[in-house]
Parts: sequence; C-alpha cells; structure tokens
Amino acid sequence: MNLISPVIIAVVYIALCSLLPEPTRQKFNALMIAGAGAVYTSGGGMGAWEMAFTAVLTFCAYKGLADYRWIGLAWLLHTAWDVVHHVKGAPIIPAFEHSSLGCAICDPILAVWMFRGAPAIQTWLTPKRAAV
Repeated sequence: MNLISPVIIAVVYIALCSLLPEPTRQKFNALMIAGAGAVYTSGGGMGAWEMAFTAVLTFCAYKGLADYRWIGLAWLLHTAWDVVHHVKGAPIIPAFEHSSLGCAICDPILAVWMFRGAPAIQTWLTPKRAAV
C-alpha cells in the first residue's frame, strides 16, 4: 500500500484539478506547490535549509504562474527534499513513518503532468478525430 496509495493520490489530484478551467488550474497548482514548499518548516529537521528550500519553491511557484514547467521543476525539487527527509528519518507527517517516501512517489507523477502543461484528464479520454 505504501507504493500504490501515492499513485492513487496523484491520479485523484490530477482528476480533481482537471475540473478547474484554465487559467484557474495553473494558478491553483502554483499555489499548491508554494504550500508544499513550506510543509517541512515546522519541524522537518533540516534547520535553516528548510527556509531556503521554501524560498526556492516559492520562486518556482511564482514563475509557475506563467509557465507550467516551473511548477513541474518545483515538484521534482520537492521529490528530492522528500527523499532527504525519508533517509534522515524526518517524515512530512511524523505519525506516518513512510509519509515522505509516499510523497516522493506522488510528486514526480504531478511533475510529469505539469511538464505536459497539466492537460485536463478528459482530453486523454476523448478520442481524437482524424482531419478530413
């Protein structure tokens, strides 16, 4: 379950975000990654590095308001930070030992979606018609 549930969470997140029209979807995702950048600051165990990381992700979120690739980059940076926290034993949710590992599985899925321009999932399910 530690490996499957993060994938399910990513798919559900993508499906729900797909309900948002553009540019609201992009703005929402920029806000989400800005918040994700700050989740470890209240006890993540990396001291001042937590604040520096938050600043980097906040910058990426700001740039992401205009370009999804910045949001994708931020999710990949968050993945790396999740791995650091997992290895150090300072999980994102202290009550769940493997929560940072789960986040490290979920985040790259979101990054790939962002690098693709965060298309609505409905476009994946609609067959394309051949041009006549």
